[in-house]
Amino acid sequence: MSLVHYRITPHDGGWAYTFDGVFSESFPTREAALKAARRVAHEQSVPGEGRTIEFQAVDGTWHTETVRGTDRPVTDVIE
Repeated sequence: MSLVHYRITPHDGGWAYTFDGVFSESFPTREAALKAARRVAHEQSVPGEGRTIEFQAVDGTWHTETVRGTDRPVTDVIE
């Protein structure tokens, strides 16, 4: 099982959360970014159906992979 850390950080004149060096969209306040990060962390840890996902890596390349819905990471938010 993997461990995912979301971090809250200043970004683009506001605040964002990051994972593995990739920024979320900007939020006007730190509290809004924290709330969004907590929501995303919770949603990522909930089991579901297997799916095909696409994501952008730190180097900007896009990846497609199939994930099992029962193989969920442990998540947390570092303030």
